[in-house]
Amino acid sequence: MAEFVKQRPPPVPGSIAEELDIFGNEVRFYREIAPDLAVRVAQCYQAETGADGTLLVLEDLSGWQAGADPAAAALVLSQLHRSWAGIAPVRWPWLRPVGAAADLVGALYDQTWPALADRQDLTGAVRDLGSRLTGQVAASEYAIAGAGPLTLIHGDASAANMRTSGSGEIALLDWEDVSAAPGITDLAWLLVSSAEPARWPEVAAAYGTTGGLGAVLPAVAVQGLLSLADHPVGSPEAAGWIARLGRAADYLRRAT
Repeated sequence: MAEFVKQRPPPVPGSIAEELDIFGNEVRFYREIAPDLAVRVAQCYQAETGADGTLLVLEDLSGWQAGADPAAAALVLSQLHRSWAGIAPVRWPWLRPVGAAADLVGALYDQTWPALADRQDLTGAVRDLGSRLTGQVAASEYAIAGAGPLTLIHGDASAANMRTSGSGEIALLDWEDVSAAPGITDLAWLLVSSAEPARWPEVAAAYGTTGGLGAVLPAVAVQGLLSLADHPVGSPEAAGWIARLGRAADYLRRAT
């Protein structure tokens, strides 16, 4: 069996990665949670934490197709969330809680936003959304708690962290952001990160509900705007982020 080796050094002191213990949490996920999941993840052959960082030796799924159809992915996420609603935070109390590192994320966003606001490719709706979020990131993070019962969520459920087999089976990769939060949080990030705006109703229907979506979209939009900042003006990647963030802005406008 081919193997994929993932090694991470200790996170930088004072960083968001250290505050959230993202590398250690992924090791815990593969040790404690992955064996009991009904959804497909890479098999884990070794999971270690030490003074030099973390080590994971996983099943190599590079031969699978990168990504996943968003509607099919939404169905997988729904199955995951239904399985662990009300159970995950009790069984694994180390799971990241809602609002973890909210102040650090807020500081990063407020620092990043001025340059984003000056971009010439932003639409008016996205610029207005981004402006309204300035100084409100921590509040938007804590608001997630009101979106539904806590369950096990992937935490970064974008198509980039999925693979699809030749038979259509979807595997969820990269569990650094595994958390205890309302499941709709994963759906919101799937929509903002990976689903064409015209397909949002179809993807939401595959998931089964949009309840709580309005409560989590502001925090998810923050992550989307921070992701947009990594792509140059006029690039296809930037255009995709702006289109999806515009759909989020429209949803929030209609919800108020």
